[in-house]
Amino acid sequence: MPKIFLFVVFLSQFGVAQIKVLDSLTNYPVSYATISFGNGQGIFADDEGEFFFSKKLYPDIDSLYISALGYKDLNVSTKTLPQQLLMQPQADQLDEVLIGTKLNRKFKKEILKPYLDDDYYNCWLPTIESEIAVYFPKTSTKDQKLSSITFPIALESKDWKKRNRSNSEKKKFSTLFKVQFYSNNKGLPHKTLTYQTIVFRATEKDGDSHQLNVEDYDIYVPKAGFYVSIQVMGYSDKSGKLLPNKKYKEIKSKNGVVKIPTNFRPLLPFTNEIKTKNTYIKRVFISGNEWVKFDKGNGFKSSLLDKNLFNYGVGITFKTYKDD
Repeated sequence: MPKIFLFVVFLSQFGVAQIKVLDSLTNYPVSYATISFGNGQGIFADDEGEFFFSKKLYPDIDSLYISALGYKDLNVSTKTLPQQLLMQPQADQLDEVLIGTKLNRKFKKEILKPYLDDDYYNCWLPTIESEIAVYFPKTSTKDQKLSSITFPIALESKDWKKRNRSNSEKKKFSTLFKVQFYSNNKGLPHKTLTYQTIVFRATEKDGDSHQLNVEDYDIYVPKAGFYVSIQVMGYSDKSGKLLPNKKYKEIKSKNGVVKIPTNFRPLLPFTNEIKTKNTYIKRVFISGNEWVKFDKGNGFKSSLLDKNLFNYGVGITFKTYKDD
């Protein structure tokens, strides 16, 4: 509560306006819309389609680029920014996915276990401008339906000296993540497999992984396999409500102000136990930015690559159906 109160005071001092993103046909909120600033930075709307913005808070931003699954992109000037932004629905064809089909055939449950690690130095530090996707091939010619996804997480000990003890008290956090599923096109993530917005809240109580049940989304594995992605959205309250705050720090340097993205807990452990390189990275606030394999020589400077930690070891559970 003290943090929320201080932020409310901060907003009032800067005259920050609350903006709401709505569906132009239904006037329903567009949940978790992406608000890009056009300079590689941005923020997210919350579950009610709301976000905070003002020229005093973001003095160098003159345009906002709003995007969301199932809607046409929206470009608005910050000079005359209205309190409501209307987005037009755009139903693109989904790629190689069965939606809403119930299979009553017998099936075999299969599990691909996650790769866990609690070493701080083997972890990706989540920032909201980066989306991480992991590829999974289709393992059978038969129908396969996703049941759950297990995301490895690493916790930080409150006392650094006791970090190697399993019973050490962990730093608390409440963080919201967004999950998406993509088809495979020539070895890169392509079209989304569902337009439903999927989010989950992670806390230190999850332990070394968070299991997300996706059974009700009826996602079937395409012939060319699929990608599952994770993207941190920011800290949340206990109910999972996204908290409004700046997602980067501004540091003065000789060459001007440098914007450094904020790191969020939990950390995401990478592994060297997977033979193939299946992890891809995308910067979400750059329009038209392409997916790039997380590998040496692809423009990344990372201590993870220096240690040959190429993959985020996501686990999955799926059903492989028997023939009639």
